[in-house]
Amino acid sequence: MAELILVLDEGTTSTRAMLFDPSGRCLGARSADLTRQYPEPGRVEHDAAEIWEKTVACGRAVVDAAGGTDRIAAIGIANQRETVIFWDRETGEPLAPAIGWQDRRTAAYCRKLRESGEESAVQARTGLLLDPYFSGSKIAWAMDNLAEVAEAGDRLAIGTVESWLVWKLTGGLHVTDATNASRTLMMGLGSGSWDDGLTAMFRAPRAALPEIVDSAGNFGTTTVFGGEIPICGLAGDQQAATIGQACLEKGDSKGTFGTGAFLLANAGTTPPKSRKRLLATVAWQLGGKRTYAIEGSIFVAGSLIQWLRDSVGLIGDAAATEELARSVKDNGGVYLVPALSGIGAPWWEPEARAAISGLSFSTGRAHIVRAALEAMAHQTVDLKTAFAADGADWARLKVDGGMVANDWLTQDLSNMLGIPVERPQFAETTALGAAMLAGVGCGWFEDLHAAAAMRGATDMFEPAMGKQARQRRLDGWHHAVESVIGAAHD
Repeated sequence: MAELILVLDEGTTSTRAMLFDPSGRCLGARSADLTRQYPEPGRVEHDAAEIWEKTVACGRAVVDAAGGTDRIAAIGIANQRETVIFWDRETGEPLAPAIGWQDRRTAAYCRKLRESGEESAVQARTGLLLDPYFSGSKIAWAMDNLAEVAEAGDRLAIGTVESWLVWKLTGGLHVTDATNASRTLMMGLGSGSWDDGLTAMFRAPRAALPEIVDSAGNFGTTTVFGGEIPICGLAGDQQAATIGQACLEKGDSKGTFGTGAFLLANAGTTPPKSRKRLLATVAWQLGGKRTYAIEGSIFVAGSLIQWLRDSVGLIGDAAATEELARSVKDNGGVYLVPALSGIGAPWWEPEARAAISGLSFSTGRAHIVRAALEAMAHQTVDLKTAFAADGADWARLKVDGGMVANDWLTQDLSNMLGIPVERPQFAETTALGAAMLAGVGCGWFEDLHAAAAMRGATDMFEPAMGKQARQRRLDGWHHAVESVIGAAHD
């Protein structure tokens, strides 16, 4: 009997396969690390073939452990967004390394477009800003710089990670869901269709682009894992987490603190417009109707802790950060601005570089580590202020992602935001959201509100910091971040 959903969760640093039952219980999981290449400063690449091969291996492992494909009702896919893949339609093989969402190689190109006055029109049509983060400028760069892509002609296929996986799983179906399409700089936010002017701006051949589809439905079948399984749910990872957190009503807000940190607020069924350089995006599309979100993006979150561990050697493992943060009474005047890949919303400065300030002979390792954790709350407060100015303030924030397993960090978020912070006891909300979409797509649930029964128990963190202490920290943070922004403009 097909009573399970298989979720393929394609992250930045790993790929995971997970099995869910209709109650939301996870009954099996397998993961594998993904390699990132850094061929030059500011460049981040993936091997699309590795993504595919490790996805299949993880999926087969959990399906076999569950007793085979007869037990699998549907597949849901969640993926790192904005990463773009170029492949050959005839061979099904990648034509070049995938360009990752963290890649900044198109900073000068985006700046040139902004300086020529293009950004306001682009934002009005897409809800996005001209930044290397998004897929469009990556496509333009590839068409100009990669002969194997530019000369592929009718053989060229372009897509984000879920497009690549669906193509490979189905043997040639070329689709992208509306949440991922809305992150390319080429989809009209109101129309839900590719915009001819924008595809031309970024030199993206229309024939190479996928068809834009709903986030739940039947997107072909695969026999890769044995028997036939339908693919019924597709979403970018942050939209999947928004669904997994049951942010289904206008104003509901969530923050995912993973490799980066992404804060989304449900904006209802009318495309929102930001005056504070936040992003408007598709939260999900069902039956051709879109629900929208306002989003603020922090480029460096968990990757900062990874950097402290692997590149700097300041910690042995991520779990040590909580004990170190608790070992000192405050940050000792130390602030860390984690602009290792530029700085995102609401600043949007791709040329910014990270900085640690306030060091003295009394500074110890614990102060620097604490400053790294505090930077998560500081950046989130900046976003809350921008959301509030756009009329979308948060009354409560639902959080998830690997970083919020740290109780100290989660409490610090509540303290600095001055609002309750809710953390689910089952942390894999991105995968859960993909399972919910697949559950709707395969007929388990009538709609997402019914699918929200899959979400389990939560823990609540209440603010416990005085206004003066909060303001002192924010004053120090704003001085530090403004120094970094100023240096980028020099």
